[in-house]
Amino acid sequence: MYQLDLPWMLLVLPAPLLVWWLMPSHRETSASIRLPFFNQVASAAGIEPSEGSVVPKRSWPQTIVDTLAWCLIVLALARPQYVEPPIERTEPQRDILLALDLSQSMDTRDFAASDGTVKARVDAVRTVVSDFVSKRPGDRLGLIAFGDAPYPLAPFTMDHALVKTLVEGLLPGIAGPRTALGDSLGLAIRMFDKTNVPQKVLILLTDGNDTASKMPPLKAAEVAKNKGIVIHAIGIGDPAATGEDKLDTASLQKIATDTGGRYFFGGDQGQLQDIYNELDRITPQDQKQLSWRPRLELFHWPLGAAVMLLVLWYGLAGIMGLLHRRSPA
Repeated sequence: MYQLDLPWMLLVLPAPLLVWWLMPSHRETSASIRLPFFNQVASAAGIEPSEGSVVPKRSWPQTIVDTLAWCLIVLALARPQYVEPPIERTEPQRDILLALDLSQSMDTRDFAASDGTVKARVDAVRTVVSDFVSKRPGDRLGLIAFGDAPYPLAPFTMDHALVKTLVEGLLPGIAGPRTALGDSLGLAIRMFDKTNVPQKVLILLTDGNDTASKMPPLKAAEVAKNKGIVIHAIGIGDPAATGEDKLDTASLQKIATDTGGRYFFGGDQGQLQDIYNELDRITPQDQKQLSWRPRLELFHWPLGAAVMLLVLWYGLAGIMGLLHRRSPA
C-alpha cells in the first residue's frame, strides 16, 4: 500500500495564501509623464527602457503552474512511500546444547533395545538423540563430544540435518578413552557466552566419572548457574561399575539441581527414549515472530515533477519574452 511517512507536512500547503494575506505586495502611485511614441524616442536615444519597480501582474496559467508545483513539493516533503507486504521471520528464544560422552566405555554392549537385542551404548544414544533433534525444529541446537577433552562438533545452528548427520556418525573413543566432564561444561559455558537468547539449556549425557578435566565439574556447574544455564544430566551404564567406568551419580545430581535442571538415569534404550521425551516435554519450543515491512521511498517522483514543471514553464516564458523583444516594432 501507499502511505505518507510525514503526513503532517501537508499542513504547510496553505502557507503561500497566508503569506499573500498577511504580507501583501507594497503598492504606491507616483506622478508620471505620458510620452507618445516612447519606444521610438528611446530607440533614437540609444537606451533600453525598463519597468523599474513595477511588478507585472501574474497570469492565471502562471498561478496554476506555481500552485501545482508547490503542491508537488509539499507532497515530496511528506515522504510518500510504497509499503511492501510484510516479511516474517521466526527467531528461536532457546538454545539447546547436547554434550555427549564418547569415551571408550560407550562401546560397551549392555543396552537392551525394544526388540530384545543388546546394543552398544553409543548405538542407543545415536538413535534416541537423533529422534530428539527431529522434534526440535524451532530451537537452535549445538553439539559437543567429549572424552580426554571436549570438542565442539556443531555451533548453535538451525541446520538440524547437519546435527543429525554428526550424531549418527559418532564413534566411541574418537575423543579419547577418558572422561573430561568438567572441561566439557567449561566449553559449553563459552559457547553459550556467544548467544543472546533468554533461555540456555545444556543436556549432558555420560556413562562414567570425571577422570581427565582440569576444571572440577561442580565448579563449572557453579559458573553455569551464575550465567543462567540450565543443565539436565543423564547418566547411563552400569551403576555397580568400578574405577573409571563408575557413574558419579552424586555429582550429576548436584550439577542438575544447582542449575535448575533434572537428573535422569537410563538403564536401557527404552528408558533413555523416555528421558528425552520428558526433556522434550519440559522444554517446550519457545519462538518469537518478527515482522518487517520494507518501504520504498517515492518522494523523488513528485519532486522531479515539480522541478520539470517549473523549468518548462519559466524556460518557455523566457524564450517567448526573448523572441518578443527581438521582433521588429
